Amino acid sequence: MKLAKAKIVFVCRECGADSPKWLGRCPNCGAWNTMAEEKIREAAVVANKSGILAKPQLITDFNEDHVSLYRPTGIGELDRVLGGGIVAGSLTLVGGDPGIGKSTLLLSAASQFSRRYGAVLYVSGEESAAQTGLRAKRTGAVDEKVWVMSETNLDSILTETQKLQPVLLVIDSIQTMFSPDVPGTVGSISQVRESTGRLLRFAKDSGIPIMIVGHVTKDGSIAGPRLLEHMVDTVLYFEGERNYAFRVLRPIKNRFGTIAESGIFSMEKQGLVEVKNPSKFLLAERGGAASGSSVTACLEGIRPLLIEIQALVSTTCFGLPRRTTAGFDSNRLALLLAVLEKRQGMMLGNQDVYVNAVGGFKLIEPAADLAVCLAVASSFRDRSIDRALVVLGEVGLTGEIRMVPRAVQRVREAANLGFGKILIPYGNLAEIKKEPFPNIEMIGVRTLSQAMEVGLQ
Repeated sequence: MKLAKAKIVFVCRECGADSPKWLGRCPNCGAWNTMAEEKIREAAVVANKSGILAKPQLITDFNEDHVSLYRPTGIGELDRVLGGGIVAGSLTLVGGDPGIGKSTLLLSAASQFSRRYGAVLYVSGEESAAQTGLRAKRTGAVDEKVWVMSETNLDSILTETQKLQPVLLVIDSIQTMFSPDVPGTVGSISQVRESTGRLLRFAKDSGIPIMIVGHVTKDGSIAGPRLLEHMVDTVLYFEGERNYAFRVLRPIKNRFGTIAESGIFSMEKQGLVEVKNPSKFLLAERGGAASGSSVTACLEGIRPLLIEIQALVSTTCFGLPRRTTAGFDSNRLALLLAVLEKRQGMMLGNQDVYVNAVGGFKLIEPAADLAVCLAVASSFRDRSIDRALVVLGEVGLTGEIRMVPRAVQRVREAANLGFGKILIPYGNLAEIKKEPFPNIEMIGVRTLSQAMEVGLQ
């Protein structure tokens, strides 16, 4: 590669668009104050490493003999998110907040993968090799086939990778890598973009799958240009609240599988542990028959989870009542309280209302509306809800109960955990009756009034 002299341009940190002069607003994505000064190459001649020119091929010529199948990592929750496992020559980006467990997850995956398939190279640009080894011992991710390298020079990393020929390469993190041929400091847009591009080309040429860790910005997006997410094959976000043990791995992009799945982990003393039955774990400490508690089945991707909804209604001491939520949208709660006041005659204007989704999960789908309404009404009237009842349904402004998607999967999860009754929208009854659920009673309701009569004891 022969490089010409570099020139100064201004690159958008959000979308990667460039301009010869500084602009307050990016002309491509419209973001304000995102143009950063960078040095880029005016011209470059890039040669094909193999020296063989690519030729077009018929898409019908490819079959399973030409394309490697998925290789399971040995971590079931990670394989679920990836679509079955790691694909040869793929480039996977894992992002998340600092300290959430990204490095721990990939180190565990490297250990499990090496036991199944061979040598794995784990490159850390943020820790020394000794520090990585100590973390591996603490989390039980020690294996004799895992090689550790503390390096940030991408040329050295790719050279050692070609010598070792591992079955998997892990880069932690992409923001610490630099290419000597590219001007700019470590972590700059040009360095991150070029490093990712070189890793992508290396993965496709060699067939070695690569997993990279990406830092996130204050708003939770991957640091660097959005072009980074377009370049890789798979983008995974590792999320969770620091005060809770649960961690959720969500796919944002996956060229080899669905983005509707999710993986759930628990951060324990020995590291990340798979939670194979999260519903049972979430309901393990559920109290006795008390008012203000209901259970709903929400989807985490396409995975049903049974979550307890707790509500507390008490007379306010101030002129303006409080509406406080944890894990539930406060604007959605205000809407539901207005429906309860108008359609059920509950005078909540002088009541403080607190709603909590137990376990630290964030409920973003409307299927939890009816459970929230019943929990609030239960606390307001001091009447308990049947502990064997699971509540599903979206509540409309006129008090009607609307259908929810994937009702069969939700009912199946409730039946597996031993619940004997389920309160569902009447429109979902026909769908559910096609499946045999002999040990659970299904009660269809059309309006909020009907749900109140059935749900409150």
